[in-house]
Amino acid sequence: MNNMNQMMKQVKKMQEQMLKTQEELAQKTIEGSAGGGVVTVSVNGQKKVTSIVIKPEAVDPDDVEMLQDLVLTAINDAMNKAEEMANKEMSRLTGGMNIPGLF
Repeated sequence: MNNMNQMMKQVKKMQEQMLKTQEELAQKTIEGSAGGGVVTVSVNGQKKVTSIVIKPEAVDPDDVEMLQDLVLTAINDAMNKAEEMANKEMSRLTGGMNIPGLF
């Protein structure tokens, strides 16, 4: 019975640490860019887009598709970086174990 109580305490502590880490991730900002920086997207550690900056030279009324591609590429770049950061932070808590659905 003592082992079960000890394990439950450890699980509760890990849950508290995960919640704290998720809150910390929400405060961190990651940038992704495309086109040599003419489009920049910022996301937080919870993968929410917080800003999109498009420099005037990226806007060509005759080539809207290029701008769309640049925005999409910058968003994907930022999201990938946010995912890597979140995985790195969470793996510190799990000792490197990959727990599906954790974050």
